[in-house]
Amino acid sequence: MKRSWSRIFALTMGIPLLLAILAACGAGTSTGSSTPTTGSTTIKIASDLPVSGKDASSGKPAENGAHLAVDQANAKHVIPGYTLVFDPKDDVGPSGIHDPAVGAQNVRSLIGDGLVAGAVGPFNSNVARAEMPITNQAPLAQISPANTNTCLTQEGAAIRCSGANDLVPTLRPTGKVSYFRIATTDSHQGPAGADYLYKTQHYKSVYVIDDAETYGVGIADSFTKEWTALGGTVLGRSSEPGTTTSYVSLLTQIAPKHPDAIYFGGLDSTGGILIRQQMKQISGLASTPLAGGDGIVTPTYAS
Repeated sequence: MKRSWSRIFALTMGIPLLLAILAACGAGTSTGSSTPTTGSTTIKIASDLPVSGKDASSGKPAENGAHLAVDQANAKHVIPGYTLVFDPKDDVGPSGIHDPAVGAQNVRSLIGDGLVAGAVGPFNSNVARAEMPITNQAPLAQISPANTNTCLTQEGAAIRCSGANDLVPTLRPTGKVSYFRIATTDSHQGPAGADYLYKTQHYKSVYVIDDAETYGVGIADSFTKEWTALGGTVLGRSSEPGTTTSYVSLLTQIAPKHPDAIYFGGLDSTGGILIRQQMKQISGLASTPLAGGDGIVTPTYAS
């Protein structure tokens, strides 16, 4: 039997309402090829987030929040006669950061568990690209607290989600919606960053670096589009994998260009922290501002 689509829609309305609807519908839905759960008094709310390694400061707070919501629902007996169980997964791979392959493995495991009603996550857009085709066919509902890549859910040339970037047909093979998010997209976030740097800070030139991942490339693209539309100058752009350990050579090449700022599309764990630290080693860049999106807004980066 296939997973009930009523659970997909319920989860999008938030955990409390999800629980109320599940109580009305019963807990007898089975998932994929898993064992039917008729008569079970347990409902699992899962998460798939990067909660260890270099990404812990990003993913762990989100996991804690989801866990708290489940605990509070249990304390209030939101569904009389049923116990909610929080089932967290970690999508960090061998490299110490989020790993799409691990995320895909995690959601396959969740799909095989007939007690799982839905999952909070993933946190990273490239992990979402790996998971969404799998969960959409199950179906398993997902609500991401952080994915911002525009093309995960939208199409069109105006937002650079056409051609090779038209992902929706691949990510939503059934044509039905099973993935949702609560964060704004990079088509808003990138331009907002450009507006702030150009209009408020009065910077005129930037060098753009991205981490070669779905999120980093997307936000850097949207920033660059708005920056040039405002009249700003992009002195150059480089894509550096998140596994890079030294940016000194690149930064040494950037310094003579005298950018007003460097804009980084990526996470603290995929270059944000190292670039900021290594800028301080380069003459001419020690006091140059490093700007970016929500991917570098973490306690680890701030410290």
